[in-house]
Amino acid sequence: MIKKSLALIVAGLLAAQMSGQLTSKAHAFNSVKPAAQSPGQILAAAEASDWRQVDSDNLMILTLQTGQVYLEVNPLLAPKHVQRLRELAKAGFYQGLSMYRFVEGFVAQGGAGEKKTDIAPLQQEFVWHSEQPMPLDIQVNDNDGYAPRSGFIKGFAVGQNEAGTQTWQLHCMGALGMARDNGIDSATSEFYVIIGHAPRYLDKNITVFGRVLSGMEHLQQLQRPGSKQTPFNPIQDLQFASQLDAAQQPKIRVMRTDSPRFQALVAARKNRPEDWFVATPNYIDTCAMAVPSVIDD
Repeated sequence: MIKKSLALIVAGLLAAQMSGQLTSKAHAFNSVKPAAQSPGQILAAAEASDWRQVDSDNLMILTLQTGQVYLEVNPLLAPKHVQRLRELAKAGFYQGLSMYRFVEGFVAQGGAGEKKTDIAPLQQEFVWHSEQPMPLDIQVNDNDGYAPRSGFIKGFAVGQNEAGTQTWQLHCMGALGMARDNGIDSATSEFYVIIGHAPRYLDKNITVFGRVLSGMEHLQQLQRPGSKQTPFNPIQDLQFASQLDAAQQPKIRVMRTDSPRFQALVAARKNRPEDWFVATPNYIDTCAMAVPSVIDD
C-alpha cells in the first residue's frame, strides 16, 4: 500500500482544486465535455502492477544540511558515468565537499570544485548509439525543436533521432548530469542537478545520467552565492542505497512508463478533462510530463 505520496504526484491534484476556486458563472455556457478521468483520478486508481521499485544499486542518496535528495541513476544510457558515481560514493569521496555552485532557476553543482583531484577523465556519453532502434515506452512528442521525437524509457525523459538508434536523456528539471570543461571527455566527478526551467540547449552537449525522485526542495534551499555560511552548502554524504543495510534502504517506487496507466496519464495531461478547462491543446512538453513517484514508510 502506498503510504506517503511525493511532490511529483501532487501536481495532478492541484489543478482540480484550482478548478473549484476559479470557476465562475461566466463559464456556465461551456459545452459539456465527454466523461474522462482526470490525472488525479488516474493516479488514485493506480494498482501495484503500475509501479516498479527503484533498484537499490541505482538509488542515489545525497544528504544535505536540510535533508536528503533521492535520485535514480540511468545505467542504460550512461553506464560509465553511473559506475564512476558508484565508485566515488563507495569511497566516501563526496563527504565534506560542497554544493559550491548555485545559479537561481538553473542549476546546483557539487563536488571538489577548485580542489585538485587525481580522478581520471571520463569518455563522454552524450548520446547512446545502438544498432537496432531502442523502443520508447511511450512517445510524447514529434519534433520539438531539440529532438525528432521524445518520450520515456524506464521513467527517464529521452530524445531520439528518427531511426531510434541514437538516444539521450533530456535536460528536464531534476536531471542529473556530469559537468565538464571544454573538452568533451573532460568530466571527472563534478555532478549537477537542473533545478529550474529545462535548458534543452544543453542536450547532447553534456552527459545526463539520472534524475531527482524526491527532495528537490533541499536543492532549492541551498545558500546563494555571497552567503557567509561556512562551510558553503556542505555535502554530508553521497551514497547508494545498496551501501546501506537492507532495513535502512529507502523504498521508492516509480510509475512504469510502459504501463497503460501512464499512457492514460499522458493523454489526460495533453487534454485536461476537468470542466474548468476551455482550451485543450492535445499537447504537453515531454519535460513537463512528471513521472509519479511514491515512497513507502
